Amino acid sequence: MQHYKTYTNQVIETLGKIDHNQLDSVKDALIKAKDEGKNIYIFGNGGSGGTASHIAGDFVKGASYKQANRYRFTCLNDNFSAIGAISNDISYDHIFSEQLKNFAREGDLVIGLSGSGNSENVVKGLEEANKRKAVTVALCGYTGGRIKDIADLVIHIPVNDMEITEDLHLMVFHMMKQTIIKEQNGSLDDMGDKYVARMK
Repeated sequence: MQHYKTYTNQVIETLGKIDHNQLDSVKDALIKAKDEGKNIYIFGNGGSGGTASHIAGDFVKGASYKQANRYRFTCLNDNFSAIGAISNDISYDHIFSEQLKNFAREGDLVIGLSGSGNSENVVKGLEEANKRKAVTVALCGYTGGRIKDIADLVIHIPVNDMEITEDLHLMVFHMMKQTIIKEQNGSLDDMGDKYVARMK
């Protein structure tokens, strides 16, 4: 029981340290990419990979629902065949950078998640995106690691705890998604007819 309280208190404390200006900059970059018809690519390892897939789904549906101009959002974790072939034939360190050689173009938005900020494949993915003149975003925890220094935009969760970092990476994207929906619709009421019906 005591650890539940400790964990909860650390989440609350960390939430108070998140730089909302960082969120606003990434939110604006997401909107700009959509408005300019750019592609958005996102990726991470383990739990961060699951978060990346969740975020992509949120923007393909939730933030795009009933919009004439929709988000072109792809999670690179979701192409299992490509990941298997690249990791087997080349290196697991290149599972994202090799895919970005196929996809990333100038002005696209490329988002890498790494709790430590030092995952080699995330580092290489963002480096490849930089070479291709994409706009890069790093989501990290701890001290920020290497990706904090190589990305154009950063959302840093300032806590030395992997689980809380992963929790809050998803939370900040939910915050940005809801802000975007409110800005484009004026409210959160129209997030999908079935979704709204389930909430009633």
